Amino acid sequence: MSKPIIGIAANEVQDAGDVLHHLPIAYTPLGYVRAIQQVGGLPLLVPISEPAAAKDYVSQIDKLVLAGGQDVSPKFYGQEAHQATGSGFLARDEFELALIDEALLQKKPIFAVCRGMQLVNVAFGGTLQQDISTFSEIIHMQAPIPKEVPTHAIATAEKSMLARVYGQKTKVNSFHHQAVDRLARPLQKTAWSPDGIIEGIEHVGQRLLAVQWHPDFAYDALLQEQAVFKYVVDVL
Repeated sequence: MSKPIIGIAANEVQDAGDVLHHLPIAYTPLGYVRAIQQVGGLPLLVPISEPAAAKDYVSQIDKLVLAGGQDVSPKFYGQEAHQATGSGFLARDEFELALIDEALLQKKPIFAVCRGMQLVNVAFGGTLQQDISTFSEIIHMQAPIPKEVPTHAIATAEKSMLARVYGQKTKVNSFHHQAVDRLARPLQKTAWSPDGIIEGIEHVGQRLLAVQWHPDFAYDALLQEQAVFKYVVDVL
């Protein structure tokens, strides 16, 4: 049996510094690559391109992964930028929105992480809270605590995909200052933290799973994070 090809939507940096001669590079965090390889998938980087290219890219993969990164531009959910909102990366937003649309059309599963989950909600018509740093006593941006260390609790919805992988309660890491606000109607909240922040979403009729935490930061330290990648590669 051939291994499933898992397309990981890439990010870009325009100056990679001294080590890479200040070149512009396309990249994806190595955690996604290693985690997918470890559970039997073939990771394939999908570079930022014109939205029209999304159809061709999605046709070459079996499943799509949307990674973390820049804040999603508020223009896509009808708001002005909050002072705490980062400058973002419009070309990435536009291409990944096209990838989501095309993956849904081609019925390819989607796994979205952190920014990726927020973008999925925006793609379906939802909105984001642009800054939650003063919203709760729970710290949702845990740095400088090591990235693989779980720092807050979540609960999962009964019979959800996340409950199948993580059980009814667990703890996860946290590296975000934005969050899902109004959840788009086709999506269901399937994980949440004690302060009410949405931590996981799934789609009623599509193979779509999204989490606010970073399994890619802890796949080699925590069995539950390795398990979610195995679920994505083998089941989703």
